[in-house]
Amino acid sequence: MTTQEMPTALDLPMVDPLPPETQKYFDICAEKLGMIPNVLRAHAFDIDKLNAFTAMYNDLMLAESGLSKLEREMIAVVVSAINKCFYCLVAHGAAVRQLSGDPQLGEMLVMNYRVARLDARQRAMLDFAAKITTASAEVEEPDRQRLRDAGFSDRDIWDIANVTGFFNMTNRVASATGMVPNPEYHAQAR
Repeated sequence: MTTQEMPTALDLPMVDPLPPETQKYFDICAEKLGMIPNVLRAHAFDIDKLNAFTAMYNDLMLAESGLSKLEREMIAVVVSAINKCFYCLVAHGAAVRQLSGDPQLGEMLVMNYRVARLDARQRAMLDFAAKITTASAEVEEPDRQRLRDAGFSDRDIWDIANVTGFFNMTNRVASATGMVPNPEYHAQAR
């Protein structure tokens, strides 16, 4: 199957015309990213769903946090690697490459974060995100204490858990609907 033949989640028609505030958001994405991410187009069949998705994404990934933007993107990639989410691995792998300035780090996180040269803080954060993804019912106080020992506050632990949970959800939606990443992501920050 070629890339052009791959099924996508874009078969639901976007609301036409888009409400002015949605169109403005899409215009900002096109200006800043050079594209409108397919995940936004996929949600645009229902403006309320799109708004809920973007509000949660913007809060978790862009709002003030003890976690850097790079750290949040690293979590997205590690969770997506465990879940084998093609869309998120491509899109957020590109973000890690861009934010870190290190294409090798982006590739390592996509393949196996344990081979990357990470500091103790990053390792603890990604180990915790991996455990939430694979065995959330087994997370216990010693797991949270390892994060505190690595320098994370309880608020930071909340943010790690929420970013991890968000990407576990979005990975499943993207995979279940056949969402395909924009081709532009593949060449970014290499």
